[in-house]
Amino acid sequence: MSRSKKIKIIISIICISFIQGLQFCVSPILGPIQKHFSDVSISMVQMLVTVPTFLSIIVAIGSGWIVVKISKKKLLLFASAVAGITGFMPFLADSFNLLFVSRIIYGVALGLAMALNTAVVAEFFEGDERVTVMGVQAASVGAGMVVVTTLGGILGAIHFQNAYFVGVIGFIALVVIAACLPETGTAKITKTEKITLNKKVYFTAFVGVLEMIFLITFSTNIAMHISGSLAGSTTVSGNLTGLFAGAQIVMGLILGAITKVTKKYTLPAAMLSFSVGAVLLIMFPSNYVMLMVGAAFCGFSQGMFVPTSMVEVANAVNPASTAMASAVLTCGLCFGQLISPTVLNTASKVILGETTTTNVFILAAIGMAISAVIVIFNKMKNKE
Repeated sequence: MSRSKKIKIIISIICISFIQGLQFCVSPILGPIQKHFSDVSISMVQMLVTVPTFLSIIVAIGSGWIVVKISKKKLLLFASAVAGITGFMPFLADSFNLLFVSRIIYGVALGLAMALNTAVVAEFFEGDERVTVMGVQAASVGAGMVVVTTLGGILGAIHFQNAYFVGVIGFIALVVIAACLPETGTAKITKTEKITLNKKVYFTAFVGVLEMIFLITFSTNIAMHISGSLAGSTTVSGNLTGLFAGAQIVMGLILGAITKVTKKYTLPAAMLSFSVGAVLLIMFPSNYVMLMVGAAFCGFSQGMFVPTSMVEVANAVNPASTAMASAVLTCGLCFGQLISPTVLNTASKVILGETTTTNVFILAAIGMAISAVIVIFNKMKNKE
């Protein structure tokens, strides 16, 4: 494959990642949304970030079979269109219900983008090059989050509804993917190469559930967690979310070097990185510098975990099963995000007596550390 073709494919992968980044377009404006729709519960407002994962789970699993009938490129073009359209839907009426529904429907685009992005990488790249490009993919998800959240925070500072304009990224991705991604046709199934999964895929997906239950607390709580003179600032919350994504970019770009050091323990290392970040958020809710450091550690976690887990499931199955394996992992990641606000807000009240962002971060830090230990023992047991 020529260098120019590889570059075009990587550009397409970056655009797919930007579609994924749109999940967090409302993250920096959750505070103003909560004030504007004062009769809506905090959990419902937080779910504007996580509710797209509801449909993502269904769509991701379906995509594992649909790629046999419809090409990845056509599915990704459809995802781009859905992302763009749902981004502008909330302009139709000043209604929380409409905003919520638009976020649910966006889940179709998110599910296709998350499941097929890995499949595209696995189809065109192999070996160490696959790990490197998967790192670029993770970095581009981070870049998408930086653009989406920073721009959303700036626009939302004028009026929170202005942040919806970020949805234009979906239409831009549509044009770029149409021009740059090669059309390879549908996935092929033969008598010797059928769609089959194994226990490593399922365990990694389970770990993905745990990772996202705790990791997503950063995006759903940070806007309401900052206190003191920083409280209520969409610019500050946007910058923190942007730094979270920026750290993900850095980690994605150096992932190849990191995995040579952490080896088989990259996943638990990623999880422990979040625990460190969450502790800093707990200790310094009004200190801008320490909040930035905490955001960076949380971003490092996602930048390490997602691409590494995707590579692990892709390498664990045959080529025909790659889309399904990544779809199962995507479902794990999405399910963890979906249940996170309900699970941790409820646990915060039951265990710590009150639902606060600090209590949620405490549970997330402890839960992630315990999860990391589970993964370490599993890898030692299986002698991976």
